[in-house]
Amino acid sequence: MRILAADTSTASGSIALLDGDRILLEWVLVASQTHNRRLLRSVEDALRAVGWDFGDVDAFAVTVGPGSFTGLRIGLTTIKTLAWASGKPFIGIPSLDVLAAALSHSSLPICPLINAHKEEVYGCLYHSDSAGDVHPVGSYRAMPAAAVVDLVRERTLFCGDGWLLYARVLQDLLGPLAVGAAAPFHLIRAGVLGALARKRLEEGEAHDPLTTVPLYVRPSEAELKNPHLKPNLFLS
Repeated sequence: MRILAADTSTASGSIALLDGDRILLEWVLVASQTHNRRLLRSVEDALRAVGWDFGDVDAFAVTVGPGSFTGLRIGLTTIKTLAWASGKPFIGIPSLDVLAAALSHSSLPICPLINAHKEEVYGCLYHSDSAGDVHPVGSYRAMPAAAVVDLVRERTLFCGDGWLLYARVLQDLLGPLAVGAAAPFHLIRAGVLGALARKRLEEGEAHDPLTTVPLYVRPSEAELKNPHLKPNLFLS
C-alpha cells in the first residue's frame, strides 16, 4: 500500500511517502511560514522525488488535531480534497496518537503534549501493549500546563512541543516522575502517521473525506464569541 501522509497541526509541518513498510521520503520543516504557502507544493515535489504521480498513491492520511486551528484546516482541506478527487481511501488520525506511536517501544506511560497557546497544552496519557501499539487512557484534553500533574501516577515519558515549552515547570512539579524523550520524538512525523494509517486501514478503519472534521478539543475563538455556534470537537 502506497500512502501519502501529511501533518500541519503544529509549526513542524511534515509529509511522507510510504510503500508498505518502507518510508521512501519524509520531510519535516519547523518554520514560521504558514502551511498553505508550502504544503501542496511540497507534496508535488515529494512525489516527483520518488518518481510517483498522484495516481500512484493508494491512500491518504492526515492529522486531524488537536493543534493549530489554522494549520489543521489547511492540512485537512488539502488531503481530503486529494482523497475525494482520486476516490482513494482516506484516514484522519489524532496528532497526539502520532506523537505517542513514535514511542510505542517505551515501557513507561507516554504523555505527548502539544502547545495549545494561552498557557495551555493539549495532552493525553497512553500505555503500550505487548504488540507495540499505544492506547489512550482517558480523553484528549486542553489544560493549563500545571494540570498535567493530574495525569501522572508513575514515571512517565513526555514528548511534544508542549513538553519543550513547559519542561522546566513540569520537572519542578513532578521531579523524577517526569522523563523527557529525545529530540526526534518532539516532532509529529508524517512517517509515523503513515505507518499508523496503514495499520488502521488494513484493519478496516477509514473515514469519509466529506464529513471528517478537525478534532479541536476546545472551542475556537469564533465559537467562544458566539455561543450559538456548534463546536467541531470530534472526528466523524
